[in-house]
Amino acid sequence: MGREEFEAVAVAGGEPARLLVVSLLERVERYEAEVARLGARIARLEEQSRQSSRNSSRPPSEDPPKTRKQRRAEARAKAKEWEKADREGVERKAGGQPGHRGAGRKLVPEDQVDEIVDHYPVACGGCGHEFGESERVPSRAPGRHQVSELPPIAMVLTEHRCHRLRCPGCEAKTKGELPAKLASSAFGPDLRAAVVTMTARNRISRRDMSELASDLFGIGLSVGTVDAICQRASRILAEPHEALVASVLGSPALNVDETGWLTAGEQRTLWTATTPKAAVFRVAEDRHRDRLDELIGGFSGIVCSDRWWAYDRLDPECRQACWEHLKRDFRRHAEGLAEQKTFGEAGVGLTGRLFKAWRAFDEHQDRRRLKREMKPIQTELRKLLKRAARKSARTRHHGRFARNLLKIWPALFTFVTVAGVEPTNNAAERSLRGPVIHRKLSHGTRTPDGERFVERALSASVTCRLQGRSLYTYLSELLTAHPRGDPLPTLV
Repeated sequence: MGREEFEAVAVAGGEPARLLVVSLLERVERYEAEVARLGARIARLEEQSRQSSRNSSRPPSEDPPKTRKQRRAEARAKAKEWEKADREGVERKAGGQPGHRGAGRKLVPEDQVDEIVDHYPVACGGCGHEFGESERVPSRAPGRHQVSELPPIAMVLTEHRCHRLRCPGCEAKTKGELPAKLASSAFGPDLRAAVVTMTARNRISRRDMSELASDLFGIGLSVGTVDAICQRASRILAEPHEALVASVLGSPALNVDETGWLTAGEQRTLWTATTPKAAVFRVAEDRHRDRLDELIGGFSGIVCSDRWWAYDRLDPECRQACWEHLKRDFRRHAEGLAEQKTFGEAGVGLTGRLFKAWRAFDEHQDRRRLKREMKPIQTELRKLLKRAARKSARTRHHGRFARNLLKIWPALFTFVTVAGVEPTNNAAERSLRGPVIHRKLSHGTRTPDGERFVERALSASVTCRLQGRSLYTYLSELLTAHPRGDPLPTLV
């Protein structure tokens, strides 16, 4: 219907005019609903476009390229730093700054040195006098310079021969038997420990390990042989791994986290439970709460984690929420508009004060002082969350976040009263850092046996690192003790 037809119906009045008004109102309602839907969609897309590694869980590698405006702002800030340095007459270069405590390589004591080579000057630097053999007397404090070098690497190949002997009495022939520690494998425990260490700790693939064995050790190992060595080590690690899991679950506090994994191209989840001295891993089907129960079972201590919904079943009184994640969330809201921006900026400020008090506690170790410093932060944060938790159009972007924090309020400050609990989940995230790189390089595992190797080998690797132990030495001792029937060395 055109404009003229609308005007004619309106002038004529009566029932046609009424129906026309009703149809126009219905059309306006549909348009308003569509505008609201599109407005909400645009808001969501704008919020997604602002996400980065600073305000979300996205890794830095997925950050979008910087805009021209951002590059210019960084250039201006750098120019101001240079200008200030010029005024003060100090040029700040890359690396350690003046006054920075050095960390040079320390000299090894003489009793640990394999060889000492003395160097004497040939002639006097003043008059040119040539020094004779009788004049070359060692000085009391010579300049010392130590050089470390690998000896020529050669594989020690031992052939074991089993001979037959005839009995002079009954004339029966009897064949000699290999010792149990030799009959189980064609490779010694040190070689197998090196293969497993480089595969698990250094994330070297089976094929690259085959090539590396040839280059470094001069021995031919097929890809299948490398995998067989890893699988055999996995079976031997089963018992120490079970003891490690029991020890971790007996700790007063745990850091728990999860990340994606792949098995034969299918989605899996790699879980970790970490303490200051140990870490265990488990490959599970998904990230649901049932998998969390399989990992920690009836654990009754404090669990530090992020706020993924699978952790909601945990009692807030026995939980610590990660403040690094909260800092990112507050920063994301601070990049919003209107009341959301005000809420986020206030949260970022409170988070900064919280971490400042925690860093100070690391130095003074006075928990009563920590409680005093946290009390005003707790009071201000609770007021901020309660004000934002009210349901209204002004809090539609951050109200749900505030209400969720109020639900787990005790879990925000467990670290204030419980010793051994930190405000972040950095320990678990550090434990997962190596496995994440392993997953990106190898695309996960291919079989359930591969999953078990990953669980046990990574648990041993990260635990040895946390304890300051050598993974290679531990594996060598383990693989030596097993065929002898000796007690297996533990990881706890």
